[in-house]
Amino acid sequence: MTEQMLMKNGLAEPAVQRIAKGIVAVYPKFDCEQFVDLALDGLEELELKQRVNHIIGVLQQTLPEDFSQTCKLLTALPHHWDRGDPDDSLRGFAIWPVTDYVAVAGIAHPQHAFKALAALSPLFSAEFAIRPFIEKYPEQSWEQLLAWTTSDDEHLRRLASEGCRPRLPWGAQLKELIADPAPILPILEALKNDSSLYVRRSVANNLNDIAKDHPELVLDLCQVWQKGANADLQWLIKHATRSLVKQGHPKSFPLLGYTAEPQVDIEEFVLLNSELTMGETLSFAVALRAQKPQQKFVLDYAIHFMKANGNTAAKVFKLKNVSLAQGEMFAMEKSHSFKVISTRCYYPGEHFVAIHINGQERARLAFTLNT
Repeated sequence: MTEQMLMKNGLAEPAVQRIAKGIVAVYPKFDCEQFVDLALDGLEELELKQRVNHIIGVLQQTLPEDFSQTCKLLTALPHHWDRGDPDDSLRGFAIWPVTDYVAVAGIAHPQHAFKALAALSPLFSAEFAIRPFIEKYPEQSWEQLLAWTTSDDEHLRRLASEGCRPRLPWGAQLKELIADPAPILPILEALKNDSSLYVRRSVANNLNDIAKDHPELVLDLCQVWQKGANADLQWLIKHATRSLVKQGHPKSFPLLGYTAEPQVDIEEFVLLNSELTMGETLSFAVALRAQKPQQKFVLDYAIHFMKANGNTAAKVFKLKNVSLAQGEMFAMEKSHSFKVISTRCYYPGEHFVAIHINGQERARLAFTLNT
């Protein structure tokens, strides 16, 4: 069973029953039977996000049309919400359609919607639901997001950052923020030293999103933040620049304390098997020696996978962060499995494995993958 199949089970009949139970507690006129019948009709055939949208449609049919009234019901809902089985990792999914319903039914009423999202977000983060408001009411939304950065509730502080991520996974991209992320920066500035790792991780992920389109902006900002940074902020900076490190952006390495241009020789790089079949494992060995004192660098490897069209595409994998004194050697062996997995298709032919030092390719060897 795939992860997606498992996740969609978080919005099956038990979740529908919990939604009905919660709403009727705050809205006695609610027709639970009708809601459950409509929500379960065809639900089994739908994937996860389709289930969210299907239940939103049913909520539109069964809740009051006057969103000012519905807002009052939703803000009271957390006090009556059945949080589900503590051992169920998907128990939070039940409130997801309710939270995203706010972005549909409340889109013409941003102030009411913000109140509802603030109440519901501790049950299931509202980062998907806030995005239509950012697009339609930018001035009001930024004012609200900035206000949430000072909330006592870490869920709202995280929402301030997570909701405005330009490239939020599973969320609609915020194209204006991809082009110009300037409105996001006051939010991140306010949260960079937050007491909650939950919040700081979101800040780092937001910066990682921004770095995909504006790497220099992120690196310059992190250089400013690094001055006097405590261990938590240093972690945030490292997490925020992880994609830039993987891409080998030159400015990212000194920022994280690595040698800007490592003086390291590759004394050995060999394949332990240069031909393998699907399901087998590639093995290689590498040995490095520092030519100058205090050489600190990131050692990675890349597999250049054969594609269906006959070209190759590289994927970088982590090896080790290395620190060497002058003349000191580092050596290791590494294996990479070509076991068939659902997330990657392998094609026979010539592949390559490459050694990267601080994101720059330093050596490459060819190997053959057979069917």
